Amino acid sequence: MKFSELITTLEDLQQQLNRQAVRQADQLMALRNWLIGFYIVEYEQLGDDRATYGQNPIPRIAQAMKQQGVRGFSDRNLYLFKNFYLTYPNILQFLTAKFQLTDFEAIDKKALSKYTPPDDIPLINYGLLFERLTFTHFVELMKVEDPLRRRFYEVEALKNAWTVEELNRAITTSLAERTGLSTDKAAVIARVKDNAPAGLTDYIRNPYLLEFLNIKEKAEFSENDLETAIINHLQDFLLELGHGFCFEARQKRISFDNRHYRIDLVFYHRVLKCHVLIDLKIGEFDHADAGQMNMYLNYYADQEATKGDNPPIGIILCASKNNAMAKYATSGLAHEVFVSQYLTNLPAKEELQAFIERESRSIVNQ
Repeated sequence: MKFSELITTLEDLQQQLNRQAVRQADQLMALRNWLIGFYIVEYEQLGDDRATYGQNPIPRIAQAMKQQGVRGFSDRNLYLFKNFYLTYPNILQFLTAKFQLTDFEAIDKKALSKYTPPDDIPLINYGLLFERLTFTHFVELMKVEDPLRRRFYEVEALKNAWTVEELNRAITTSLAERTGLSTDKAAVIARVKDNAPAGLTDYIRNPYLLEFLNIKEKAEFSENDLETAIINHLQDFLLELGHGFCFEARQKRISFDNRHYRIDLVFYHRVLKCHVLIDLKIGEFDHADAGQMNMYLNYYADQEATKGDNPPIGIILCASKNNAMAKYATSGLAHEVFVSQYLTNLPAKEELQAFIERESRSIVNQ
């Protein structure tokens, strides 16, 4: 062995063992946090003097630990630890077996005796979950209250080796719902892992989830009804549009001689630095819709743009669309026109369950 090869071998050994040490330290930290949560819940339920000090012991615990000079026991952390135990009551068995900690077997049995696994949530390999994810991952996962949706993010975080930032991005953009509704599920999920700088298409979603509108069935439903519902829930709609959208106008009138047209909704995007025009359609997308939107965009580029603005873009928001027709109708236009579907109901629970089960099986073969 040459000296240079020796140095390379030692460097590789150092990095490999350091990574393993960090992973083990993080798993032990997860174990510690789970146990703290367990003991807090046990005290809340069985502590002899709990009534003397009130029903919520967490502020007193934080204060007592601070007086003892122990760090990391803030109110916020203690609530996290408690939620960690309540969300994952069945993980102690894996952690104690991994680290051969027989002292906690009684706690494990007690926790499991109180836990009835839901029969409609696909199973997951908890060994892999705690080998590959950090406690910070679990902090993100605990933000998802619905167990089925949380299982989706657990499975995809494992399968795709998501960082904490990527997991957060997936959760905040409602990836579970969008994946359940998408025909190309793999493409939707793959975008989470894309580290390339955000481009124009990253700011335009498909589909848009408008369940917050609570649109009631009626004999006749018009674009005006849809627009009114959106305006009445404008804050929710802005959150669904995503980062950077600023509301500017509704029913913006543009005129050509004595003919008048109205653009349903106008926004300005402060990151893309351009106007975004939205045309609402309660029915299926038609090729004529693309031509009308392109006319609106030509007008805005010529009459409404100011110095420093980029060319405007258009979104045709429709109840349904033919993907092939949308592709050919919007190709070659002078401006960017997107055809996005909106849905007022979330995907069927059974469909998401089936998808998670398929994804879970693929992890075993990795």
